[in-house]
Parts: sequence; C-alpha cells; structure tokens
Amino acid sequence: MIETDILIIGAGPCGLFTVFEAGLLKLRCHLVDALPQPGGQLTEIYPKKPIYDIPGFPEVLAGDLIEHLMKQAEPFKPGFTLGERAEKLEKTEDGKFLLTTSRGTVHKAPVVAIAGGLGCFEPRKPPIANISDFEDKGIEYIVRDPNFYKGKRVVISGGGDSALDWTNYLANGVAAEVSLVHRSKSFRGHPDSVQKVLDMAAAGKIKLYTDAEVTGVGGNGVLKDITLQHTDASTTNIATDHWLPLFGLSPKLGPLAEWGLNIDKNSIEVNTFDYSTNVDGVYAIGDINTYPGKLKLILCGFHEATLMVQSAFKRIYPDKNYVLKYTTVNGVTGF
Repeated sequence: MIETDILIIGAGPCGLFTVFEAGLLKLRCHLVDALPQPGGQLTEIYPKKPIYDIPGFPEVLAGDLIEHLMKQAEPFKPGFTLGERAEKLEKTEDGKFLLTTSRGTVHKAPVVAIAGGLGCFEPRKPPIANISDFEDKGIEYIVRDPNFYKGKRVVISGGGDSALDWTNYLANGVAAEVSLVHRSKSFRGHPDSVQKVLDMAAAGKIKLYTDAEVTGVGGNGVLKDITLQHTDASTTNIATDHWLPLFGLSPKLGPLAEWGLNIDKNSIEVNTFDYSTNVDGVYAIGDINTYPGKLKLILCGFHEATLMVQSAFKRIYPDKNYVLKYTTVNGVTGF
C-alpha cells in the first residue's frame, strides 16, 4: 500500500503544481495517472504546441512547461503511479481514503485531489471488428516503453505530433523496421517533425504510406499482419509485429462518475472557497471542475491548487496553525 498526505489523481500541469504548493506546507504527494508519463494532454497530445498565457512565459511549448513543473516539484519528492487508471475510491473507518487502480495498486491518504483535466483519457480506436483480439498482443494505443519495440517491425498510424514523434524516435536505432500510415498527404503535427519524417522516408529509413488507412488486422493469437486500404481502392498487406494506432485520446470521466460526486455535464461541482467537492476530503481542481464563472485555463488551475492545499493542511492537521510564509523571504526547502 502506498501512503501519502495528498493523493492527486491526474499528473497534468495542475496536479504537478499541487506538489509544489503542498511541499511548501511540508505535505507529501503521490500522483496517479492512466497515461504512462506525467504531463497529461500537454505531453500526450500536443507537447510542441505553444502556450501564451502562462505568467512569466511570453511563449512556452507545452512539453517544456511540463519539464519546468517537474523540476519545480522535484525537491518535494513526489511519488507516481503511472499507466494505471484510478478505479475505486472508498473511505476507511479512520476517515482516510483508499484508492485502487486498474492494476490493483492500493493507495491511502487523508485527502484526495482530483486534477484529471478533462477526465480519464481513452484511446480513439479504429473501427475494425476484431481489433480487440489483438490489443496488448501486438496492438498498442500508447507507447509506455520504447525499448519494448527494440528490433521489432512496427507500423504507426496517425498524422499528429504523437505519431510523428514516435516514428522519428523508433526509427533511430530502436525498431528494426518502421512504417507510418496516414490517410492524407498533409500532416497535423509540428512542421519540424513532419520534415524529419519526410527526410527519413526519402532516405529509406522508414516506409511512408499516405492516402491510406489500416482496415484489417490478422494473426493467430498475436498480431502478424495488417491490411491497408488506399484511396484508389487497392490494398496492401504488411507483415508486422506491432501496430500503433495513435489517433489521440478521448476524455471521459470514467470511474470518477461512480464516486458519489456531484456532476454537472461531465464536470465535478466544487465550492470556490477551497475547491472542495460534496464528499468531505475530496477536492477537484483544473479543467475537471465546474463553478459559476469557471474558466478552463491552466493558470486558473494553478490558483485553485494553491487554495486547495491550504484547506487540505487544515484537514490533515486540524490542531496546527499555519502562517503563510512567502517564498521570496524563506526560499524553497524540499524534503
């Protein structure tokens, strides 16, 4: 069992900033996220997208912002349970919470902070009838460990940053063979990533199939091949060990909807005094919450996290008085 002071569901920007604010109060945090790395949608969907409304940064790439937040949180030694979805939340006799993930990992904390952004992200799956037969048997929707594909034949589908970045990465000394399939000749990703893919295709380092999409998968227990349908109605069969359909993620509340929280249009209702929910000890910050005048901005989530940890401190240490100390005077002291 993993025990901590504040259990944070969601390792996106608001969850990561909570670690810093909680650390200033000497509260320890552990983060749970269904994605395989911290950063939420900033890392998974648009790491190279510029953001313009973060104070102190006239412009910052989404991926770089996460790197800064991780560095800011580092002195407070947060724990992470990644690649596991928060499933079951129950209250114990001592007033604390037990959270069990999709892989059975159990966490215990007196305070739970839901910072799940738009909810739990689920992969957008292609409409292929037997695709579930090969999930985790050659078909993966998220790259959890690049070395898993060492020396393997890999086909990637998609035209966004995730598909382009993983094509570039796996083709550089990781996979034995990489093919990229996209239904158009134009890509949605960062121009630099697009150019790298085109250069690699021209150099014969990858196989590039445009104006095509995967319409069939086959194998005996594990994936052996895929079928491409081209816009001219012709088909191509490709032998492969792995197929990565990287079409982005779709946000859903998932199991959070069953936790007895007040929900309004897929958002969690909170009290703006401290961003507490109707369940005592459970808070919600960032895009996943709702209240009159709510703005779905990262900087608003930072503000919500700051007020939330003050309330969490009083809940954890009801007999202690906390006096606000400015970091400009006292600096930042980690654990």
